[in-house]
Amino acid sequence: MERSFIETEDGSSSLYVPGLNEHYHSIHGAIQESLHIFIRAGIEFYGQKNISIIEAGFGTGLNAYLSLIHAETQNCTIHYTTLEKYPLSEKEIKVLNYPSLLPFKRPELFEVLHTSPWEEEVALTPRFTCLKHNTDFREWQPATKADIVFFDAFNPDVQPHLWTTEVFRRFYEALQPGGILVTYCVKGIVKQALRNAGFTLKRLPGPPGKREMLRATRPL
Repeated sequence: MERSFIETEDGSSSLYVPGLNEHYHSIHGAIQESLHIFIRAGIEFYGQKNISIIEAGFGTGLNAYLSLIHAETQNCTIHYTTLEKYPLSEKEIKVLNYPSLLPFKRPELFEVLHTSPWEEEVALTPRFTCLKHNTDFREWQPATKADIVFFDAFNPDVQPHLWTTEVFRRFYEALQPGGILVTYCVKGIVKQALRNAGFTLKRLPGPPGKREMLRATRPL
């Protein structure tokens, strides 16, 4: 997959895929978007001290890195499982500037996230364990139940096959009752697919540049 480097409006870097005309993050700010959708509306809303997360789309590793920082600074433990079909190259990883922009004392852990082996559970710190799967969402089978799903696939306009009822049902079954799925996308077809899979939905204010986002809950 051909990708090129961009800088978003908050100074944080991201990637652009010319073949899909798609960005990995909001051009208004990669870090502020991820903090808003996945950390604040996801982890902080859930509010537990021992959390299991499944991420659909490892991408640049930003959501995982922010989750690691949250675990280290907020006295909680996170088990993080992430799914990615097209991992970044070493050259692409080196242009990402998140560690230099975030006030965290162990910036080297961002590179460790990317260089740790796939298909192997790795304790990056005593509070953060990561398991990376190099796979398609549609082929992955969850082994355990999670508390939160970060759904961060490319826009359904360019990858509609990843936003179907069948895909969301897979993640519904991977969640504990009361577990949540958070995503940036609020398109009608996405909301209907989530409802068809069994979720109840709540629209929330979006990050800068986006009016709304979604939080979906698996009922108790």
